Amino acid sequence: MNREALHQLIQDLYDKKIQPEEAYQRLKNLPYEDLGFAKVDHHRSLRNGIPEVIYCEGKTPEQILVLIDTMDQTDILATRLSPEVYDLIRSRLPSAAVYDPEGRTLVMAQEPVRQKVGRILILTAGTSDIPIAAEAVTTAELLGSRIETIYDVGVAGIHRLLDQMDRLREARVIIVVAGMDGALASVVGGLVDCPVIAVPTRVGYGAAFEGLAALLTMLNACAPGVSVVNIDNGFGAGCLAHRINLLGEPEAI
Repeated sequence: MNREALHQLIQDLYDKKIQPEEAYQRLKNLPYEDLGFAKVDHHRSLRNGIPEVIYCEGKTPEQILVLIDTMDQTDILATRLSPEVYDLIRSRLPSAAVYDPEGRTLVMAQEPVRQKVGRILILTAGTSDIPIAAEAVTTAELLGSRIETIYDVGVAGIHRLLDQMDRLREARVIIVVAGMDGALASVVGGLVDCPVIAVPTRVGYGAAFEGLAALLTMLNACAPGVSVVNIDNGFGAGCLAHRINLLGEPEAI
């Protein structure tokens, strides 16, 4: 349940469109619902504006379906849903479900389409970083942010990035997704005056150490205003970027 749904429920009760018992039934699972294998946090959207998200890795197809059914009163985002598991559950999903195999995300939007606000720019150093960027795109868009993307502008061909300076300077917040040496985040941080969120990825050869090399480079960025999320954490970057983006849209908070 989010703020709009709670306001509507209170208004309906005030207007006597629903009975107190119905209101009670709709509220009784706040703040969470115990399913045994999971405790679904229905109150999270009211607390911080971002509803609980289903992280699919490590969950069985049946557990994922139960969680989707339990959370069907709000927008639903499932992350790290493999194509193989999606194929197993797709016939039992709501018709509104939209699956992105590139970012491995599943979205079921229950709310009316909202006007997107602000501007988040998402960059990747290479094409192989796009799946992580796609997770960030889906996350921030579902939350209500306007997204633009520029892919494959890594430091090996820095002119590709410099050609996009106008778009970089128009962004309210920038997400930089990079593997290998992870140097793109520092470069971008030195070119813009908005916050930069760096996402290291596992992309790279052996000495990249599954993203650790990019992570350490980003943590040691000499450019001010660069923050770093965990390796491959496009979801976390999307959430943080959305919250920063809303700072310029007080009426949207």
